[in-house]
Amino acid sequence: MLSAFGRAFKTPELRNKLLFTIGIIVIYRLGTFVPAPGVDYGNVQQCLALGNASGGVYDLVNLFSGGALLQVSIFALGVMPYITASIIVQLLRVVIPRFQELHEEGPQGQAKLTQYTRYLTIGLALLNATTIVSLARSGQLLGDCPLPIIPNDSVLTIAIIIIALTAGTTVIMWLGERITEHGVGNGMSLLIFTSIAASFPSALGQIFNTQGALVFGLVCLVGLVVIICVVFVEQSQRRVPVQYAKRMIGRRTIGGSTTYIPLKVNMAGVIPIIFASSMLMLPGLVTQFAAPTDGSPMPGWINWINTYLASGDHPVYMVTYFLLIVFFTYFYVSITFNPEEVAGNMKRYGGFIPGIRAGRPTEKYLQYVISRITLPGALYLGVISMIPLVALVLFDANQNFPFGGPSLLIMVGVGLDTVKQIDAQLQQRHYEGLLR
Repeated sequence: MLSAFGRAFKTPELRNKLLFTIGIIVIYRLGTFVPAPGVDYGNVQQCLALGNASGGVYDLVNLFSGGALLQVSIFALGVMPYITASIIVQLLRVVIPRFQELHEEGPQGQAKLTQYTRYLTIGLALLNATTIVSLARSGQLLGDCPLPIIPNDSVLTIAIIIIALTAGTTVIMWLGERITEHGVGNGMSLLIFTSIAASFPSALGQIFNTQGALVFGLVCLVGLVVIICVVFVEQSQRRVPVQYAKRMIGRRTIGGSTTYIPLKVNMAGVIPIIFASSMLMLPGLVTQFAAPTDGSPMPGWINWINTYLASGDHPVYMVTYFLLIVFFTYFYVSITFNPEEVAGNMKRYGGFIPGIRAGRPTEKYLQYVISRITLPGALYLGVISMIPLVALVLFDANQNFPFGGPSLLIMVGVGLDTVKQIDAQLQQRHYEGLLR
């Protein structure tokens, strides 16, 4: 393995890509510690030292920003606006026929959809920045901290902070695109990977300091087992065989080859977990803005939400979270994989599944296979997402527990994809790649 990495850095073109990617990642991490203008960085650090900021509704955003949200830095929004915009544009393909036409036009249409995603990212960043600034002004962003995060809350200062946070998101989006174009792998995925990996040392250190060496070793052992299981499931796929009939064009015989359609067990990736987390964030946000500020008693519905849906260690929260993940897994797979389109393309190019007639029977067969594969994939995502919540009960850890949920899925998935891309580029120049 070490010799493989040595060959990677000895190859000039690959070495330049790796160094460029590392340089962009360093710039991204430095930006997470640059405070936004108008924010009292000293008060922020004192509020974080009180430990009241963990477990809030913005835990997922803080995780994807590498801790920049709770630092109130210029990169506080992280990549979440871009992720949300990408998901929205992808879902709009089902609703807006023009988006589907652009998707089918090839590179030119994809470039147009990418441009729409950029515009939507800026709009969502403005909205998220306004929400974060309002929470910071009211003192609810970092828990019950008496120190003011924004000492001067004039209109000009608030506007400058919102513009700075939005500009930070734009810079992150630009950095990710530069990695995709000149570096190794998908740029935004690597930035998410970096943000999550940056939280691992502090999370493990907290477990070691509060629970002791025995629990720390047990957590590491469980984490290793979970990583092995995640790698196994993420690499698992159902290969549907496809055979293409021979055709005579002039004097040439075309076709007659056999291939397969790879259907992954986890076709939805981490998207259902993000959807479910976002849905469970909404009741908490509603209670924060709807709670009376004059000291009057809380309404009954606010008390019910705070009791059952605001804490991850409550059974009602866990069951709701699990069911939402299963539902969104089926929902997202039904949108991203169209059996009718796949069957039509196969029929157009003379392909068929052995034993299945082309056309409508092929579509029904693919729908049957997808429905059977999605169930274990949904249960797998639900179980993985329960690990941080169980850790919250057993180890008194926060919901950013490292070995579970979207953090582990993203790290394993991005790591596997990046290694495969480096391996493919090595095999183009050497007989051996990273993997043997």
